[in-house]
Amino acid sequence: MPYKILDSVNDPADLRSLSKEDISILSAELKDYIINVVEEKGGHFSSPLGVVDLTIALHKVYDTPKDLILWDVGHQCYAHKILTGRRDEFPTLRQKDGISGFCRPSESEYDVLGAGHASTSISAALGMAQARNIKGQDHQVVAIIGDGAMTGGLAFEALNNVTQLDGQFLIVLNDNQMSISQTVGAVSHYLTKVVTNPLYNRIKDLIWKTTEMLPVGKKTVQRFLHSFQEGLKSFLVPGMIFEELGIQYIGPIDGHDMDEMMDTFANLKELKKPAVVHVLTKKGSGQDKAEADPLKYYSTSGNNTSPNGQKKSSVPGYSSVFGTIAVEMAEADNNVCAVVAAMREGTGLKPYADKFPDRFFDVGIAEGHAVTFATGLAAAGLKPIVALYSTFIQRSFDMVVHDAALQKLPVIFALDRGGFVGPDGPTHHGSLDLAFLRCIQNIIITAPKDGNELRNLLFTGLNQESTPFVTRYPKESAHSFEEGIIPEILPVGSWDVIQGGSDVAVLAIGPMVHTVQGILKNLSNNGISVELVNCRFIKPMDEAYLEEMMNRFDRIITIEDGVLKGGFGEGVAAWLSDNGYGGKVIRLGHPDDFVEHGTRSELLQFSGLDENSIAKTINDLAEVSSIY
Repeated sequence: MPYKILDSVNDPADLRSLSKEDISILSAELKDYIINVVEEKGGHFSSPLGVVDLTIALHKVYDTPKDLILWDVGHQCYAHKILTGRRDEFPTLRQKDGISGFCRPSESEYDVLGAGHASTSISAALGMAQARNIKGQDHQVVAIIGDGAMTGGLAFEALNNVTQLDGQFLIVLNDNQMSISQTVGAVSHYLTKVVTNPLYNRIKDLIWKTTEMLPVGKKTVQRFLHSFQEGLKSFLVPGMIFEELGIQYIGPIDGHDMDEMMDTFANLKELKKPAVVHVLTKKGSGQDKAEADPLKYYSTSGNNTSPNGQKKSSVPGYSSVFGTIAVEMAEADNNVCAVVAAMREGTGLKPYADKFPDRFFDVGIAEGHAVTFATGLAAAGLKPIVALYSTFIQRSFDMVVHDAALQKLPVIFALDRGGFVGPDGPTHHGSLDLAFLRCIQNIIITAPKDGNELRNLLFTGLNQESTPFVTRYPKESAHSFEEGIIPEILPVGSWDVIQGGSDVAVLAIGPMVHTVQGILKNLSNNGISVELVNCRFIKPMDEAYLEEMMNRFDRIITIEDGVLKGGFGEGVAAWLSDNGYGGKVIRLGHPDDFVEHGTRSELLQFSGLDENSIAKTINDLAEVSSIY
């Protein structure tokens, strides 16, 4: 549909020429446009709507792209993308060959730095501000960070170094959860207008200089004034942690009052030192249902698709199945507890949290802390399950090594979103977990072919006494799952031959087992005898089977939903080479490059991991072999 103002805004320069009345219309039109596209195509919902007004105010006041604006996480950037020349492309959001759901420098010069993980903006922006100073440049640098991302340790590490900067540096704290009482809010609203006014700061400096001229008692007067000032600020103004770190705090201000935000940002352009502006926003602003339940509408899948961009399935997904199994584990053992990093719903653990609140811990966006906290639980005799998205275990690699594996503590890691996740793209693909975890000593790594095997593996992990245990599974249907089944404790390192064969051995892990099963009949009809093996243990491998297999097959294919470099297939090939295997090994997996966004099925096809591609690989290998 045509928009009165939005259709005329092709870049921020157009925005800066608009009147206050037009700005108000633009805000409403932007929200409407985002709602229409996201409801149809899918994507994050409540968070981008909450920052529309903030985004407009920032681009209105700051001279972007000369001035640098860095978004934390990046799923808040929809309005930013639309206002910076990507309005017409926005309907391609998160689709293959379309624009990303996160900031991408390759898309636009306005996307200063890519971000898909939380708590990065202050560190990166501080580096850019220091680079500006070194180069003698004069542009502004602004970092936006959410209150949730402020729980990440990286944000505080950056704050600890902000005072080393000489010159302008602005942090915008986008707070969409903290509540401020009306009284405090009113006083802070007044103080904000005062303390951000350059005239006020000049007068304050003049007063202090004047006290220097007092013939006697100037130190006493200054101490009194300072104590009074600090005491009043501590009593009336939130955010003293920033003040104590040497960063001027301003706020809180209304993140939907455009005039107040623009006045505040304009005044702060004259401030030649680091500052924090505390902005209160409302998730889902402009959409009643999202405002009422921002968690439910955190993201939407779009019409007729699942969250990973595939057609909806009636079979429960792995996340839901994991949540059910976690409850079974807690019912079976009172020492079982669960740890998440701000992803209770995403990991499927809400039923667990509701039933066992005393044994459920959400530590916020702090994955490193989640792991080390769990090792403390384990050292004290409990049996913790750490549920993280695969992409986020990357943030706690040292903790897995130093605090779990080295200490020989039986922490269970349940890694959701292993493999391609779909439209969220390369920042969220679980491509790397198997590769970087395989190199760690004293660790067990597994991948279930379906929901029932996930139960068996998790209970097997619960049976370990001195070894961290990892199981990873994709963002898709669990294929098969029955509630109430007694779990089977599996021999560690054991593989399962799904179908015997004589021509080609296919070693598959996780969901790839199900994919290969879908093509076995056609391969058999083509006269190719395939032995399909469910390699549910990635580390340790079933060396007894490998030794027996290498004497029966001269053609082996490994298949994994993860990177080939350092992955499962590389481990198999290395073992075979070390043991004198002279046959041919073909490894299928993710390429040695970051794969862009698209539906999970599109990305599997792109990487040669769909049924047709795998069938062609097996057929080609059989034909090549028949020549000899």
